[in-house]
Amino acid sequence: MARRGPNSGGEKRERILRAAVKIFSRKGFFNSKVSEIARAAEVADGTIYLYFRNKDDLLISLFEEKMGEVVADVRRRIAVGRNALEKLKIFIENHMDLLERESGLVEVIQVELRQSTKFLKDYTPVKFFEYLEVISDILEEGKREGVLRPDLNISVARRAIFGALDELSLTYILSRKPKYHPAVTAAELCRLLLEGLCVSGVAAGKD
Repeated sequence: MARRGPNSGGEKRERILRAAVKIFSRKGFFNSKVSEIARAAEVADGTIYLYFRNKDDLLISLFEEKMGEVVADVRRRIAVGRNALEKLKIFIENHMDLLERESGLVEVIQVELRQSTKFLKDYTPVKFFEYLEVISDILEEGKREGVLRPDLNISVARRAIFGALDELSLTYILSRKPKYHPAVTAAELCRLLLEGLCVSGVAAGKD
């Protein structure tokens, strides 16, 4: 049976998605059962299959819809930035702050999603690419403003920024060490990107 669209089922479908976040983050994707998700959502087991084909489909739907919300939210947040550098700082801080605001969801996306063979091999993560586009837009704005190098490779830069955020987020999720706290790492990454590694007045590759 084909699943219903994201706007059908309303409240019941949303309950299932919230329950999936709870169960996946607590037990892991492979150890979670559809029956457990149904019980947490207070629906019959068969009800889940009215909306999702299987557990993989539920995980992918969860990612796509929640990432859509994340993209819309971060676009609203960076809109208040006065320039590209402010917007980049807001983006980084918001990404790391999601670890506090949406800890269960981020854990599912960061850890459990990577364990889905279907997601890794057969699925095009549209909303993830939209998230990367937010970074691209900020970097392009920075080039237009003249605060970023005119020869900056946007494709490489946006992947590097996301890669750093992804690694820092995963490290905090797995360790929970204070030195990797979201606020700490967001501040240090902003400093690293905007000020670089070298002390003031030292050019890379020169004595």
